[in-house]
Amino acid sequence: MKSHRWGRSSGTRDALLRAAREVFLARGYAEATVADIVETSGISVGSLYHHFGGKPGLFLALWEQFMRGQEERTSRAAKAAAASATERFLAGARAYLEGSWEQREVARLFLENDGPAAFTTLRRQRGWDWIGGNKKLLGLADTRESHVLVVLLTTMMGEAGREVAACESEQDARVTIDEVIRLVRRTLTPATAQDVG
Repeated sequence: MKSHRWGRSSGTRDALLRAAREVFLARGYAEATVADIVETSGISVGSLYHHFGGKPGLFLALWEQFMRGQEERTSRAAKAAAASATERFLAGARAYLEGSWEQREVARLFLENDGPAAFTTLRRQRGWDWIGGNKKLLGLADTRESHVLVVLLTTMMGEAGREVAACESEQDARVTIDEVIRLVRRTLTPATAQDVG
């Protein structure tokens, strides 16, 4: 009995997330309504509020789903890369940018600054989490200079993801990704040669 209820609950959440994604992509967060999502999903308003607490909760759950996918993709690529910290970072960076292209519709949604009030705070916190992860991945010494480098690289990757998601063609995305990786490599090479702790 419990497993059946769990499966049904998971199916309801998935249906609501799919519908929210479709509605947010079509109308944007501000213009989308709970009624639109309920109509698209075929799930009751009560279930939507039970699982997500409303439209903001759905948006944030979609964002978390997207970010988890990006983190998993980046982590896998970095682990599979060559032994040097620079090559691991670059492999993860490429995977992140490729994910921004492959998931460009939803990436654009999250880059538009069109979301619930809590979104800005959560996005800022996630950015600090990425900075910490990148610093660890690069194995840099614990100095102010290293911190500045990692903040700039992380910010650069966020903006590069936005640029890739905005590309009009796969060719443009590939050229953009290759150029970002070239510039990041140039930035990293002297820094990691001097600052590895």
